[in-house]
Amino acid sequence: MLSIIIFTPILVAIGVALMGDKREGPTYWLSLLSSIFVFALALFMGINFDPSQSQFQFVEQFNWINQFNIQYHLGIDGISYPLVLLTSLLTPIVIVTSRTSPKRKYHQYLASFLIMEGLMIGVFSALDGFLFYIFWESMLIPMFIIIGLWGGKDRVYATVKFFLYTFLGSVFMLIALIYLYFKTGGYSISDFHSVPLSMREQLLIFLAFLFAFAVKVPMWPVHTWLPDAHVEAPTGGSVILAAVLLKMGGYGFLRFSLPIAPDASAYLANFMIALSLIAIIYIGLVAISQTDMKKLIAYSSISHMGFVTLGIFVFYNLGIQSASPETMSLAITGSMIQMISHGLISAALFLCVGVIYDRLHTRLISDYQGVVNSMPKFATLMVFFALANAAIPGTSGFVGEFTVIMASFKINLWIALFAAITLIIGAVYSLWLIKRVIFGEPLNERISGMQEMTMIEALPLATLALLVLTLGLWPAPLVEIMSMSIENLVNHITFSKL
Repeated sequence: MLSIIIFTPILVAIGVALMGDKREGPTYWLSLLSSIFVFALALFMGINFDPSQSQFQFVEQFNWINQFNIQYHLGIDGISYPLVLLTSLLTPIVIVTSRTSPKRKYHQYLASFLIMEGLMIGVFSALDGFLFYIFWESMLIPMFIIIGLWGGKDRVYATVKFFLYTFLGSVFMLIALIYLYFKTGGYSISDFHSVPLSMREQLLIFLAFLFAFAVKVPMWPVHTWLPDAHVEAPTGGSVILAAVLLKMGGYGFLRFSLPIAPDASAYLANFMIALSLIAIIYIGLVAISQTDMKKLIAYSSISHMGFVTLGIFVFYNLGIQSASPETMSLAITGSMIQMISHGLISAALFLCVGVIYDRLHTRLISDYQGVVNSMPKFATLMVFFALANAAIPGTSGFVGEFTVIMASFKINLWIALFAAITLIIGAVYSLWLIKRVIFGEPLNERISGMQEMTMIEALPLATLALLVLTLGLWPAPLVEIMSMSIENLVNHITFSKL
């Protein structure tokens, strides 16, 4: 099942690329139908997923490279499955919305996103460290092409910066994986979790993984590639970049850093908490000062992702006392909810920017005012997503951030108070954005003449709005899927390897 989900979009992408640019209609429908097929398979997996089991499910395993004991080993648990489902949901949304802004070499554009889908699902499904690394690095290529070919005027600079940051960080991860290979005799991630390591070894391995995962999140101060990449990327590229690629950093911390180096994670927890709080507060303040809508949303993404890393590492009380397993489970659950929620909300906000950019071809906030007068339905949805971004109760944004703050409160009052500041900062930049763009009298005749959303534009946004609202009011199904896997992770990392 997982191999079908991973390689179907990749094989279809090859066919789409070979069809050429003159067959725009067939390439669009083939791409869309294949992405819907993958989403349907992901839903089918969810129906047959047993949330009472903490073991990996839908496992596939056979020898790949015998000389180095490298396995083709796939499987999902309650931590990886929600991210697989999120990836399979957003790809058809990106393909649907691509019809509103025709691009040169359209078949290659569609093929790039299909390849991205397969590789991203591969990252979340890989249970062999070498296979994980192959998927992780290969994923850079289609995103490099998407930004480099269909991006803005400074796309070359943004693409090179994105590639160098992410590639150089991954080199350290490769070194750590090779070291673990010599310790275990293979690349099985489960073997990595159980290998005995000294504190010095754990610290070095943790730092190696930190370089790779911190860049991907991205954490302060290695975040500067993200705003440039978002500004220059086409709308679909920004959606996938914010909604899925950033989550790979958080997933990496949960799958590698915590279980492989638990003592080092505890030792460096205060350092990670400090970096997370800087991202939450400082980057949130930076977002307020932005004049470009995409940059504002990009900086807000960094701030919100700070909650993900905070929830993952807020299990140590200033080096004095570790948290209870229940509190650790609560914090990691909040991080996972925040990853899924941010994926939905950030995707919707970038799609909203794309809708009005296709009409006026500008992203500057000062060029808009009074959009509600000509596009009331669009304005309603954008206001809703802006409020969800500000973590208004009843939306998914509130559930994730509130859960992390509640867990932080049980660890340390000051950490919780600093984290809660983002509720104020997020409201400031979100409300300030919609006040200047949506409300007021139309700035000029171009805004007065803007046409309301088409069905192709409205349907994806309405779908995301429904999901954000549903997750905000009823997060129980998501929590149920994750609970046993998170409990198993917590039980593992609370046992010292020393």
